[in-house]
Amino acid sequence: TGLLALLPTSRLCSLSGWALCRPVSGHVSVQRGYRGDSPTDSGKDVLEIPLPPWQERPDEPLETKRARLLYESRKRGMLENCILLSLFAKENLSRMSERQLNLYDRLINEPSNDWDIYYWATEAKPTPAVFENDVMAMLREFAKNKNREQRLRQPDLEYLFESPR
Repeated sequence: TGLLALLPTSRLCSLSGWALCRPVSGHVSVQRGYRGDSPTDSGKDVLEIPLPPWQERPDEPLETKRARLLYESRKRGMLENCILLSLFAKENLSRMSERQLNLYDRLINEPSNDWDIYYWATEAKPTPAVFENDVMAMLREFAKNKNREQRLRQPDLEYLFESPR
C-alpha cells in the first residue's frame, strides 16, 4: 500500500484490475471484489432453491399468453437474456402460432438456469433434443444478429401500441 499511496487518485483508478477506488483523507483506498473464479472455491456457499416444475397452460387465451411471454422475456435472471429475449419477443411473438408460443413458453420457463438458454441460443453449448425445434432455430438465427443491429438494451414498450405489421 505504500506505493499505492504515492499514486495520484486518477492514475490509480485507471489501472486495470482494480474494482473500486476512492480517496480517503489524501490517500487512496482500494477494494477488490470477489469474482467467483477462485480455483479452490468449494461451492458450499451456493444456495440451490428448488423451482416448481414448468406446466403448460393449454386453456390460456392467446393474447394473454403473448402478454405473459412478453413480460417473462423482459424479466429474466440475467441482463443478457433480458436483452436477447425481449428483442426476440418484440420481433416474433405477434406472428407466432399457438404451437410456437407453447414451444417458446417451455423454452424460457422450463430450464432452471438462464445461462443454459443463453448458451443454446448463442450456440456455445448444444441444445438438448427436448428444446430442439423451429422456435429454438428462430432464436439461434436471431442471436446471430446478421444485420449487426445495436442490441444494448431492451426495446421501449411503445411498440405494444403500434398496429401489427
